[in-house]
Amino acid sequence: MSITSDILRGHTDAIILSHLLEKDSYGYQINKDIMKKTGSRYELKEATLYSAFRRLEQAGYIRTYWGDETVGARRRYYSITEEGRLAYQSYKKDWQDAKATIDQLLK
Repeated sequence: MSITSDILRGHTDAIILSHLLEKDSYGYQINKDIMKKTGSRYELKEATLYSAFRRLEQAGYIRTYWGDETVGARRRYYSITEEGRLAYQSYKKDWQDAKATIDQLLK
C-alpha cells in the first residue's frame, strides 16, 4: 500500500527538517532515506523536494554547503539551523494536534 500524497501534503518541510535533525545530508540521500523509513511507500518528487529546500533556506531554517567529494559530482548538503529546530518543534506540535483531532473524528 502506498501513502497518498494528500495525507502528507503540507508536511514536507517538517519531514525534511526531521531528517536533518539526525545529520546533514543531500537531496538524493534524503529522498532515499524517506523511502527506506516508509518501506518504499512514500517518495518525494524531485520538484517538491527542491522547492522545499529553497523555501526552508529562504526562511532561515536550513543552510547549504558544497561537499568535498573527490569522486563523482559535488553534492550540495543541507543542515538545519537553530531557527529550523524551533520550526520543527512547532510543525511537530501542529501535526500532533491535527492527528488527535482526526483520531477523534474517525473513531
